[in-house]
Amino acid sequence: METSDEGKAEKFMKEFGKRLDQFVVEAREASSRLEGEFQQKYEELKAAAERFKNDAENKERWKEVEASLKKAGEGLQKAFKIAFKKKE
Repeated sequence: METSDEGKAEKFMKEFGKRLDQFVVEAREASSRLEGEFQQKYEELKAAAERFKNDAENKERWKEVEASLKKAGEGLQKAFKIAFKKKE
């Protein structure tokens, strides 16, 4: 009986070793895949931060453009009022 118990134990350990090896391989693959996904997300976040930075800088420029256009519109409105003013 001892030999059959030893055979069962050896068979169990052999099977356990194979499963453990397979688990390590799958864990490495998952690690590599996750590392790639994290790198991709990092690059996406970096690009989004750059776009946000550019938008923030452009907002100041567009505020200046808006103020200039508003001033020009007011001047144009004044010119039209003078040009088309009814003569008394």
